[in-house]
Amino acid sequence: MTSPNPVLRESATFDRRAIAEIQRAADTGIYDIRGWGAKRPLPHFDDLLFLGASMSRYPLEGYRERCDTDVVLGDRHAKHPLHLDIPVTIAGMSFGALSGQAKEALGRGASAVGTSTTTGDGGMTPEERGQSKYLVYQYLPSRYGMNPDDLRKADAIEIVLGQGAKPGGGGMLLGQKISERVAGMRTLPQGIDQRSACRHPDWTGPDDLAIKILELREITRWEKPIYIKVGATRTYYDVKLAVKAGADVVVVDGMQGGTAATQDVFIEHVGIPTLAAIPQAVQALQELGVHRKVQLIISGGIRTGADVAKAMALGADAVAIGTAALIALGDNSPRYAAEYEELGSAPGFYDDFQDGRDPAGITTQDPVLAARFDPIEGGRRLANYLRVLTMEAQTLARACGKSHLRNLEPEDLVALTIEAAAMARVPLAGTTWVPGAPL
Repeated sequence: MTSPNPVLRESATFDRRAIAEIQRAADTGIYDIRGWGAKRPLPHFDDLLFLGASMSRYPLEGYRERCDTDVVLGDRHAKHPLHLDIPVTIAGMSFGALSGQAKEALGRGASAVGTSTTTGDGGMTPEERGQSKYLVYQYLPSRYGMNPDDLRKADAIEIVLGQGAKPGGGGMLLGQKISERVAGMRTLPQGIDQRSACRHPDWTGPDDLAIKILELREITRWEKPIYIKVGATRTYYDVKLAVKAGADVVVVDGMQGGTAATQDVFIEHVGIPTLAAIPQAVQALQELGVHRKVQLIISGGIRTGADVAKAMALGADAVAIGTAALIALGDNSPRYAAEYEELGSAPGFYDDFQDGRDPAGITTQDPVLAARFDPIEGGRRLANYLRVLTMEAQTLARACGKSHLRNLEPEDLVALTIEAAAMARVPLAGTTWVPGAPL
């Protein structure tokens, strides 16, 4: 006799999420678009631990011994490199993807702690330039809003070849976010979906890129550092080619990054984790003899001061934050729980940044929603968050006996899992074994 209440067994392959996605695709006939980067579990900084000092190493006293945090970016060729007070920068997020008020707040918060922010696709706004002590101008394949005069107003130029959420793919900005102002800046029709190009129109390889970098240096009188940003994929080779092309700074964005909206299938199935990308980038720089001379910025899933310190211990000179900055501004706040629920989401889960209906007024061009957001308060919140990240990183560095964050090194780390040990190239905790390393 069949039991009236048989034990239900969920399929590991066709779990409820997979079934729901098949049903959604069948209902709509379109792929899913969202922001917020990869959500699947991936080896990340939580899989690493610091080896604090005790007998064989001596810690520093937090109240009496300094642990410095400054970093110089772009001193390879530029006449005016950036000298930042902290090694945490704000990643590129466009006006269009974000409201004008949000872009202003990013500038305010970064400037308050002596670090830089970045324009993103779509050009430079007066609000952002006016409130940013250091502003990096992103030069993207779309060329939306590109203006040589704005290049000269910037403090550095970041040539974007790829992003963590969509290496090899272009960005999306849906029509509901193409306001009159956004359309004017990008020379686009108002209210029409926009997809950015996935590659630059005027070069096909590193030799052409070298010519483009020289062109940008001439436009800016060799004053501005030139960054090259890549999505983490073939990181070892991409970093070597970026250096060969003349980059002052290389930015590597892991697959946990992604404030920009793109296809869910892209976010979850293209690229490599941030943790795996850092050692590849460092190896490339070391083999060329330019590690610390060409600075390395790491982004993609940075959340805490521990993440900052671990990225730097693995060889990064600085990190960049995007999603965390939006959360610090107030996105996904419980304050708007009822309105998130009306959108079919909830605080902590809202990722439909592309829809332009963000009740926090951050990822929107709706003037009513955007007016809710106070850029002064948002800037204050972001500055507080950046200060906490820096203090947390300093605490860990002092515990390892380091008087500067840049003095952290792989020897200070161990891994909790074999996967993390292999990716980060540090020993498995309690052993001297680095999986894959020569015996």
